[in-house]
Amino acid sequence: MVKAGNHLNRSAMHLLHRAGQCAADIFSAEARASGLTPRQYAVLMVVAEEEGLTQTDLVERTGIDRSTLADIVARLLGRGLIQRRRAKEDARAYAIKLTPQGARALREAQPGATATDTQLLASLPPAKREDFLESLSLIVTAIRK
Repeated sequence: MVKAGNHLNRSAMHLLHRAGQCAADIFSAEARASGLTPRQYAVLMVVAEEEGLTQTDLVERTGIDRSTLADIVARLLGRGLIQRRRAKEDARAYAIKLTPQGARALREAQPGATATDTQLLASLPPAKREDFLESLSLIVTAIRK
């Protein structure tokens, strides 16, 4: 009989999940002052890069599922970090814009996000860090087609 721990330690699905948990824990500690979660940070980053995106655009760019993204948007709206208005191209959709408070929260979280990436990548030998990032990107790109 194979021990569960041994099998899980060879499971890409399990290890990616655990690595994601580690990343979220580090981010929570490093970016505590911003009050953002990693996914809220990702949404604010995308909105800051391209203002006026719809929630559908945000789903495509972040990979966050629709219902979770709707909850994130509601929370960010409630905190005054984003605002939304009807999109010019589609009156049924909302265009999302960063507020000054949202820009401030993003600035406050940025050092924590950078520290999170640094800590995660420091776990790997320097020669493997870029390959690791490329491998993760390949997985995401291949599966999201």
